[in-house]
Amino acid sequence: MTLKPSSFLTSSVSTISGTVSNLNNELLEYVNPEKPTHDHSSVYYQRFFVSKFNLGHRAIEAKFSTPMVVINGDTLRVSGYQKGDSFQVLAYANLTQQVSKHENWIVLGLGALFFLGVAIGLLNSELVAEGAIVPKLFLLGFVGVAMYMGYRALLIRESISLLQN
Repeated sequence: MTLKPSSFLTSSVSTISGTVSNLNNELLEYVNPEKPTHDHSSVYYQRFFVSKFNLGHRAIEAKFSTPMVVINGDTLRVSGYQKGDSFQVLAYANLTQQVSKHENWIVLGLGALFFLGVAIGLLNSELVAEGAIVPKLFLLGFVGVAMYMGYRALLIRESISLLQN
């Protein structure tokens, strides 16, 4: 098992390598509460594929929008961060099957720019200038979402670069 700390987000992102054991795949499915009872199209569902397994002696948890390409016995290299008792995966490379996957950090970055743009537009509105509390709360919310999405995009990008080294 190898641990390699990141240079940019030093305490946040690291890599672990090892052999997969005790693989458990799950599907989390969230249904939009506004879904009509007769319509079963996939538009109303949001799916997350959760894989829990051991890599060496460490507990690993990965949540992706597509299923992980991994089976028991594969040699895997994951990049992510420690959260509680398990290591949260942001990107992975399956060395046995020659596959690497990650979530789309570019979309997160563009989403962050969008929310920041909305916040800047709201900042220039007359309601904020007049001192109304609700627009200020929305402004704070949009800035918070933009910062989270930008930070998450940077974490994923850093994870990808760690796997390539």
